[in-house]
Amino acid sequence: MNRRTWLPAVFAMFCCGWGGNQFTPLLLLYRRTGGYSTVEVDLFLGTYVVGLVPGLLVAGALSDRHGRKPLMLVGTALSVVSSLFLMVGQTWALYGGRLLTGVAVGIAMAVGTSWVKELSQPPFDPAADVSAGARRAAMGLTLGFGLGAGVAGVLAQWGPHPTVTPYVVHVVLALAALSLLRAVPESRTAPAAGSLWSLLKVPAVAHRRFLRVVLPMAPWVFGSAGIAYAVTPQLVGDRLGNWGLAYATLLTVCTLGTGALVQPLAKRLDSVSTARAIVVAMVLMSAGVGLSAVVADVGSPWLGLLDGVLLGAAYGIAVVSGLLEIQRIAALSGGADLAGLTGVYYAAAYTGFLLPTVLAAVAGLAPYVVLLGVVALVTLACTAVVLASSRRHLPA
Repeated sequence: MNRRTWLPAVFAMFCCGWGGNQFTPLLLLYRRTGGYSTVEVDLFLGTYVVGLVPGLLVAGALSDRHGRKPLMLVGTALSVVSSLFLMVGQTWALYGGRLLTGVAVGIAMAVGTSWVKELSQPPFDPAADVSAGARRAAMGLTLGFGLGAGVAGVLAQWGPHPTVTPYVVHVVLALAALSLLRAVPESRTAPAAGSLWSLLKVPAVAHRRFLRVVLPMAPWVFGSAGIAYAVTPQLVGDRLGNWGLAYATLLTVCTLGTGALVQPLAKRLDSVSTARAIVVAMVLMSAGVGLSAVVADVGSPWLGLLDGVLLGAAYGIAVVSGLLEIQRIAALSGGADLAGLTGVYYAAAYTGFLLPTVLAAVAGLAPYVVLLGVVALVTLACTAVVLASSRRHLPA
């Protein structure tokens, strides 16, 4: 059997991630050409989360019953449709496209991660180590998030038809992924029994390791990334002139590129009994958010790039270490909760992506330097919670 059956599944996740983040560096473009306010463009990000959370929570249960492959085909197809909506460019289409993008990314995260995990173990890949599935899935998404933003930003800054051309590239890639997925075997051969409502229940969520170690960290996975490439470009925008879009693109690529590069480190830091990798990620996040407050005060684009690297490192370690934790927790029940628990984890992680919208909404009450200082204190509190529970062993 071909040991690389997981590659097309990872490529499909890559394309969904590409579609999910290609919009982010274009926020400044839409604000400038469409006349949208900061709150309005950040609401486009929030609409994405509205679609993503149901996709995360429901798709896993559906894949337990109907298989991983059919759901990933649907998710990849929705990713194509979302870009077609975004090409229209009207406000209703932007909201609709972002909503569908969220559903597609949610399916990729919950179902794709589980599928890649199952394709990275016997009988599909007997030689893979136990962490291979988590690393492959996280890498596929992270590269998709980073390259999607990078290519879209470059095309929007220097290419023709800046609000159309970036989405054309994504449509071509996602259609190729749909074609390749047809040859990938189904890994879920025994459909789960019971009603859909019963399948939506995820008993492993109550595990103390999830509640006390994973959950306090989860919102900061994408909260840190959101601060880096959705908030920082606005903090330094006055010093960028016509280079705002290029800077936002560079910042996104630096953040997610660093996140991809440090992911192998998460495996080395991973520890069942101490949650060492999550603690390291939380310390980096706290430092990064604190540095964001400094960026808000001094308005330095160079310091903003440095902060993006720091927050990207936190993101990369956090996303992989969280997946490794939940895969161990799910294994305690024979893996039955894997897709559902993955969905819950990513849903909690993506609540952090609402942070830029919240900050924009309350910016009239206090300057960003104060708001980000408060956020830094909250991350430190979450770090303390993880540290207090990190020496609890995995078995309940």
